[in-house]
Amino acid sequence: MCESCVTAAEVPERGVVSRRGLLAGFGAGLGLSVVGLVAGAPAASAASAKNGSWANPALGHFPSGGHYGAPRGGSSHAGQDVTNSTGTGVYAAAAGTVIRRAWGGGLGGRTGNGLVLSHGGSQYTYYGHLSAYRVALGVTVKAGQRIADMGATGNVTGPHLHFETHTGGLGGVTDPVAFMAARGVDLGGGWPRLDPGASGATVVVVQRLMAQRGHQLVADGQYGSVSVAAVKKFQAAQGLVADGQVGPATWPKLVLTLRQGSSGQQVSALQTALNRRSAGLVVDGSFGSVTTTAVRAYQSLNRLVVDGEAGPVTWRALVG
Repeated sequence: MCESCVTAAEVPERGVVSRRGLLAGFGAGLGLSVVGLVAGAPAASAASAKNGSWANPALGHFPSGGHYGAPRGGSSHAGQDVTNSTGTGVYAAAAGTVIRRAWGGGLGGRTGNGLVLSHGGSQYTYYGHLSAYRVALGVTVKAGQRIADMGATGNVTGPHLHFETHTGGLGGVTDPVAFMAARGVDLGGGWPRLDPGASGATVVVVQRLMAQRGHQLVADGQYGSVSVAAVKKFQAAQGLVADGQVGPATWPKLVLTLRQGSSGQQVSALQTALNRRSAGLVVDGSFGSVTTTAVRAYQSLNRLVVDGEAGPVTWRALVG
């Protein structure tokens, strides 16, 4: 876990301005003007923050003492650590722009290779101790896109991702576990939650899985009244609470174990989920050798059992 990774306000990194100076300096000599960098990055839905806009940044486990607020000398830990092997995939938690790619992300008290993404609406995420960068400074990324590899650079006791969420401006750290849970994401690796009004690739996955179950839905990525009604009908038939939220109770009933030779809307759903994680597949509904290779590559990158099959564990990781 992180040996440092304290709040920027309390331990400014040598050669880096304090949190107050950092916030005051945007666009005034720091080369980090927010204007123009975050255009087009969506803010959370007014109806529900569980709107499909956020994704789990990495798979692994929470190490002892790696939680938000854990003591770090005279300060406190600014994020949540997620432990796994060096080289494990790190993904964008939401759509946004890479505004920093530097040692410690240019934030005081952080060490190791770091990335900062701006998501609009004064929301930022930080990814620390990376072994490799997969995106360039200034590029726009999508939720779930691979942006880096987990590592052990900087002051650490072992490989992990140090993940932070900032609200109200860069430097306004908040508990990442609670922040992501409010947006339907379980940082511990559980199934996500999608509320009515959600949109995006994960909604397309739901719609295609529902179509495989016999519901006539258009895979338009909009979780509107027609799709919600179909999900409620499916939930009732499965003996679940028919609330329309696609969450930990609904997902296991909805997904199907797929392998090479499978076909149909269920495979299109899988290919869509893989593409959300940067697979680059043609969505053709055919589970052939190319899709098998993509499944195996994703499983290997994220330290899952590499069997080429899309079972519940692989599905949960992909859509999380």
